[in-house]
Amino acid sequence: MAQGSCANTDPEVFFPHDGIGVAVAKLVCESCTVAAPCLEYALMNRVEHGVWGGCSERQRRRILKARRAAARNDELVAVAA
Repeated sequence: MAQGSCANTDPEVFFPHDGIGVAVAKLVCESCTVAAPCLEYALMNRVEHGVWGGCSERQRRRILKARRAAARNDELVAVAA
């Protein structure tokens, strides 16, 4: 993400060891013009570590879980139709 706000930021910022570090990384992502594709990249590639697109590891796991549930629901609706 060469156009990202992170391009001129120390990469270590995005791999924090505590909640304060996560908040700092998210601040960088807040104004980023490529946060959405960055997040999607991390989700599609199952990136497990760091802050990507303004989301922590835990947030990305929740997003993926919600997407899987929605996909299962869509499948059930299609079968029932």
